[in-house]
Amino acid sequence: MSSNTVTDRSTSISIAYLAPLLCAAALSIGAVVWLANTESWFEASLLALGAALGLVLYHAAFGFTTAWRALIIDGRGKGLRAQMLMLAVAVCLFFPALAAGDLFGNDVNGFVRPLGWSIIIGAFVFGIGMQLGNGCASGNLYHAGGGQLRALPCIIGFTLGALWASKDYEWWTTLPQFAPYSFIEQFGVIQAIVINLAVFAVIAWFTVVIEKRRHGSLEKDALHSSLPLYRQLISGPWPFIWGAIALAILNFITLAMIGRPWAVAVAYPLWGAKVAAWLEVDLELDFWTYWMQPGRESALIEPLTTDAGTLMNVGIIIGALMAAALAGKLTIQWRMPWQHWIAAIIGGLMLGYGATIAFGCNIGAYFGGIASGSLHGWLWLVAAFIGSIIGTWIRPVFKLSNTATTQRCN
Repeated sequence: MSSNTVTDRSTSISIAYLAPLLCAAALSIGAVVWLANTESWFEASLLALGAALGLVLYHAAFGFTTAWRALIIDGRGKGLRAQMLMLAVAVCLFFPALAAGDLFGNDVNGFVRPLGWSIIIGAFVFGIGMQLGNGCASGNLYHAGGGQLRALPCIIGFTLGALWASKDYEWWTTLPQFAPYSFIEQFGVIQAIVINLAVFAVIAWFTVVIEKRRHGSLEKDALHSSLPLYRQLISGPWPFIWGAIALAILNFITLAMIGRPWAVAVAYPLWGAKVAAWLEVDLELDFWTYWMQPGRESALIEPLTTDAGTLMNVGIIIGALMAAALAGKLTIQWRMPWQHWIAAIIGGLMLGYGATIAFGCNIGAYFGGIASGSLHGWLWLVAAFIGSIIGTWIRPVFKLSNTATTQRCN
């Protein structure tokens, strides 16, 4: 092979890598600057924070759907252990701040919700939906940003399901329920942290026992020795432990900035309402109990460029786009069997409906609830995991593979 051929090939590879990277960088920077000029630097910083979350989610391939399916089907618990580490770091950061009610001079409040059938049924439905939709609330956003347009039907279904649930919200809240239970209020900060860390350790130990009995050893998540540390940090892939710690810290930054934990599903009903208004469909939302909650009625009037949930969700897509470009893996993927499209839409509807009646998704209810010291986060986890078991049984009906891939989580 001549030197000219090698040079030409190198040039073409460089162009193939640099072009998507430059486009992604221009879009990311342009979006932040435009938002800063349109609204303020606070809204721009929320978009940037969402982008940081999207980059971490993509580089660590950190999610919940495949992590749970890997344990259910293949007995591999690396993904769930990473979630326990993420929660352990989060409670150590969150509990003292929430007990004080103040963080860097800003009032902060956690997600502490009632315990009732709306959480049990909603999380159960969400668990089934995440397996049919092949992604959770955060997973589908970063998949879309990484070029997997196959996530779009699930996102559309999520939006429709969430709007539908906001209409039924009043009925679900009238069902019997117990008062909210806060570990922080019941035990104090130190004891609450110790109790939660003990539970995380037990769950991690349980996955270790299952994995060793099934495979004889644990699946490793080591650094790629062939890549320098700075290269792996920039272009990935990241070990799960990096993703777990980074997501906990970024959620803590979210708490400091907007006074509440990270939430993804909360934006979807608003998107549905905005689309209905744009299509001039009169749903009389002012009479729905869901939209009478503090802040939600005003959100219907204000532009989406001021909504924290929307900005962070869009940021996740942008961050994943940037991460995929940095990794040289930015390609558009949209082809899949028609059965998968149906499963994605149905799964999305279940995700949206379930998350809305259960006070949140895997981020707002599970991650945010447990990080807030609320028992409802644990109730959500149990119900959603059972739903995921059912979802894995249903997947073959839609020609979805039930082979658990344990290399990365979606």
